[in-house]
Amino acid sequence: MTGLDTFRGAVLLQRGAEDLLAAAGGTTGTAPDAGCTLSTRFQVASVSKQFTAAAILLLADRGRLSVDDAVHRWLDGCPASWNSMTIGHLLSHTAGLVHWLDLPGLDLTRPIAAEEELRIFADAPLLGAPGQRFSYSSPGYVLLAWIVERAADQSYASFLAREIFEPLAMVASFAGNGDGEPGLAAGHQAGGRVASFELDTVGLGAGDVWSTVGDLARWDRAVASGRILAESARRAMLAVQASIDERDEVIRTEGYGYGCFVGRDSGGRRVIYHTGDNAGFVAVNVWFPDDDVRLVVVSNEETTDLMAIIRPALATAFPASG
Repeated sequence: MTGLDTFRGAVLLQRGAEDLLAAAGGTTGTAPDAGCTLSTRFQVASVSKQFTAAAILLLADRGRLSVDDAVHRWLDGCPASWNSMTIGHLLSHTAGLVHWLDLPGLDLTRPIAAEEELRIFADAPLLGAPGQRFSYSSPGYVLLAWIVERAADQSYASFLAREIFEPLAMVASFAGNGDGEPGLAAGHQAGGRVASFELDTVGLGAGDVWSTVGDLARWDRAVASGRILAESARRAMLAVQASIDERDEVIRTEGYGYGCFVGRDSGGRRVIYHTGDNAGFVAVNVWFPDDDVRLVVVSNEETTDLMAIIRPALATAFPASG
């Protein structure tokens, strides 16, 4: 397939139970170096937010919290400007919180205490009143991970492992820095290795999951089947919670649900997706729920042109009629 000639990473395209495309290329960049395979584990960056949202919704199903709960009910040290901010606002990126680039005092590669990270978040002025508009914020998902820990009375990584990854047999997936874990890819930028984002503290809940293309496709199937979430929670996750009107050559984005973008492709097909980029990694998880088609692309080269993979892959899944 065009686009895979110099690709560093892995790609999986499925329709139903059939693999339409399953390929890997390039090297992991670890010591000793090895070729990337379909079993290589990559940082999936902001695709991780799907699991954070699911964790919150699982706890809501169990009556441990509500998406309407005020954030300050769960977290000490919130400023007065956050008084009307809810868990639902965090999930839908309508809390008014800033994104990483607006926090120059935060080093994304170094560990930090939760209290200090919260202080840095709280010191940044809101971009608007909570609930006013969509403004993408990874710090908001860090707050959600902390809320999961308090509501579940366990670490965030343990909750994902016990409540999502293990029940769904996502055996290659985990959250955190990955020290000592086998089969990991190392992040690169323009061919050179780069320092990883810190995933145990700084990026907790926002971009901290490692996974494989197979595990992410398994996740999509579980969401589709209702295996992991109650139907009301699944509907809330996949519904437009915050309106967005953006268009690129492949997808018109209509909004953001809980942990996922919602839109339609150029053929009018409904699509649920999320992209991700960490230092040295890019990823995308695309699911067409009405067509039972899934496309997962992960790469340990930050300069990878994902569109060069996505365009021909979708042409394979949806060939032009006639």
